[in-house]
Amino acid sequence: MKLKQFIYSFALGILLSCATIPKGFDAASPFSKEKYLGKWFEIARLDFKFEKNLNNTTAEYSMNSNGTIKVDNNGFDVKRKKWKQAIGKAKFIDSDTIAKLKVSFFGPFYSGYNVLSIDNNYSQALVSGSSTKYLWILSRKTTIPIGIKEKYLKIADSLGFPIQELAWVKHTD
Repeated sequence: MKLKQFIYSFALGILLSCATIPKGFDAASPFSKEKYLGKWFEIARLDFKFEKNLNNTTAEYSMNSNGTIKVDNNGFDVKRKKWKQAIGKAKFIDSDTIAKLKVSFFGPFYSGYNVLSIDNNYSQALVSGSSTKYLWILSRKTTIPIGIKEKYLKIADSLGFPIQELAWVKHTD
């Protein structure tokens, strides 16, 4: 079983490392990594294997001593009734003023992490992976203003994301 998981992770890493942002997309620029650091609540996502059945999902970003960004993702698995955590690292692709990064949770394997839109206060963000299969709406709070939600859904739809498949995350005390 471990060999099968390794092969899957290796193949996924190779596929995802080929592109870090979907073709034709632009990452937010100018971007301030300092303003982006801290805790974010996941409002919605396109569900995938590693986040399936998770609620109360958060991501916390902080600086590592080597200049990379520590990524600490947490969520409560409602089926297994236990918390899950994934810790990884992110690196900027070009410049730290362009929100195009690559993130790794599996050693040398990286995938795209791209802030497509962010408000001026760095309190809500629309983030994509390396393809239109990965999308997140993030907020500094457990809710998001309806106007921002509608704006991000319109952007995502215009870029070809299947917004009707979004999973809306529940946050409880």
